[in-house]
Amino acid sequence: MVIAPYKHQGTWVFDDSSAGLVQEPFVAGVPEMIDVIVKDIPDADQGFRLIFSSNPFPEYQKKLVWLRGDRGGNYYRFADSDMEGWICPAMFQYYEKAPPELYVKAEPMN
Repeated sequence: MVIAPYKHQGTWVFDDSSAGLVQEPFVAGVPEMIDVIVKDIPDADQGFRLIFSSNPFPEYQKKLVWLRGDRGGNYYRFADSDMEGWICPAMFQYYEKAPPELYVKAEPMN
């Protein structure tokens, strides 16, 4: 799956008209996780492609591991560090239940 996050009023957000989401914010540690995966993408705050899957795919950047559910959302941690963040219930627009692992890759829009 692919979304195109961008910065709005200082935080990462994304739109997905098929899921009815407009400027859906990433919060609670996830913005900092995004900062890590976009560090090599020029002007990422103007928008980038975020590919994500519950299955590994070629050249994924980071593996996220499920930690716990909380307030309708779920906490995930980078498998290779202690960075963790809360993914809000909007996740359930894409998955029936929280996957035990997520694989992500950030790419420039062009």
